[in-house]
Amino acid sequence: MKERKSKFLNSSQIELKNTYTPSDLPDQNFSDNLGDPGEYPFTRGVQPNMYRGRFWTMRQYAGFGSAKESNERYKMLMEKGTTGLSVAFDLPTQMGYDSDHIMSTGEVGKVGVAVSSIEDMEILFDGLPLGDISTSMTINSTAGILLALYIAVAKRRGIDPKKLRGTIQNDLLKEYIARGTYIYPPKPSLRLITDIFDYCSKEVPEWNTISISGYHIREAGSTAAQELAFTLANGMTYVQAAIDKGLDVNLFGKRLSFFFNVHNNFFEEVAKFRAARRMWAHIMKERFGATDPKAMKLRFHSQVAGSTLTAQQPENNIVRVAYQAMASVMGGTQSLHTNSMDEALGLPTEKSATIALRTQQILAEETGVPDVVDPLAGSYYVESLTNDLEKKALDLIERIETQGGVVTCMESGWIQSEIQNAAYQFQKNLEGGSEIVVGVNKYVLENEPPFETLKVSEAVANEQIARLKKFKSGRNADEVASELAKITDAAKSGANLMPHFVSAVEKHVTLGEISDALRGVFGKFQEKITL
Repeated sequence: MKERKSKFLNSSQIELKNTYTPSDLPDQNFSDNLGDPGEYPFTRGVQPNMYRGRFWTMRQYAGFGSAKESNERYKMLMEKGTTGLSVAFDLPTQMGYDSDHIMSTGEVGKVGVAVSSIEDMEILFDGLPLGDISTSMTINSTAGILLALYIAVAKRRGIDPKKLRGTIQNDLLKEYIARGTYIYPPKPSLRLITDIFDYCSKEVPEWNTISISGYHIREAGSTAAQELAFTLANGMTYVQAAIDKGLDVNLFGKRLSFFFNVHNNFFEEVAKFRAARRMWAHIMKERFGATDPKAMKLRFHSQVAGSTLTAQQPENNIVRVAYQAMASVMGGTQSLHTNSMDEALGLPTEKSATIALRTQQILAEETGVPDVVDPLAGSYYVESLTNDLEKKALDLIERIETQGGVVTCMESGWIQSEIQNAAYQFQKNLEGGSEIVVGVNKYVLENEPPFETLKVSEAVANEQIARLKKFKSGRNADEVASELAKITDAAKSGANLMPHFVSAVEKHVTLGEISDALRGVFGKFQEKITL
């Protein structure tokens, strides 16, 4: 019988059969490969009852302009039912520059909120119950400083840091591989990460100290199998670095979390999440000697794929977001961010952000999907695909290790090249018509109506800079100099930097000043260009 295509492939170039039967799972062992939900190897989920107990945390990634504007957006989202905060920071904050720095010109508040000082952080979280909610902060090179600011604000409110819950992304390796908002070379970057692991295990024990991110790897053009392999390989690198520093894998391993993309191929994404949990459980137990089951669990946040959003016919993105969100829930996510339909055009409006949140709420309350744990388990297709993705990812991890590990492969450009080749192949397929994106290369509208977007006024940047300069002028200059000298000394000596960050921001030292002190010791990373 004639079929639409000569061959059906998913993003990982796994050829899909017409039909799947028990013969596709000849070596499947229930206890070894699946087990019960909440039990090793956690293929079916990290909790026995998953969403029958409580729904996943519903986050909306938000932050733009000033701290005051972002605070108003957070309050709006909480009023409409979001159950966790997710903070986007502007590019200067990500790169370790204060808003008044020459390198910040034209970028203040544009792709996230501008935060330079403890004053900014206080305004950002004004009126929000820090002791009761979970806060996720998408930040990397400056993660320790932003966490210090968050801790300092909590302490000012009389909140015990031991009660704080949330996550900092803090994944520097993926910045070198896929995104580019790095500051320091890999070695001091890994040192900063393990400093945070160590500090938080004692002082902020409920905080997730890293969110190992496959999201940006996938956004850069990787396949699902590459996202899985490169993310877990990065995770293995962080675990080894922490063990080399003398940290207990059963202690810090409990606070590791992951961040995955949810792309278009529904069943491939579900299988990817199931394979990730099983692989990580085996890695932590067999490779790193973890004995506490909590340290073997892969807990993850997911976000629907920004790269699949189209500027053409943006209302179509509502549909894409909905089924990507369902794949995430079917795959057992712990928290989820749904993109707004207009994010290919600009910052989300209040209306589009509300629709994105309502998408999660409808999925939770109306579909019945959360009522059964791992409802796709036992599907010959899903189980076979889970096994296939695991094998492809393990093969890639083996290639990484054969070449000397993640840092070596990153410095040589091999990982970047693998992602670039996958992205190039997809673009060729799109232009050739073998990949279809509705509204882009099929079912195109000649004359599309205008679409309202949110724009950040330059006046916001001017107000932020003026307030920051006033803040700096009112400080004790000797205290600032003393704190910066302590940070420089600690950076040189190898002492844990986190206590110095907390002390410094409490004394009104800014994010940019701390970052400059570290740049003076660690230097800046220069990317090797690969052709």
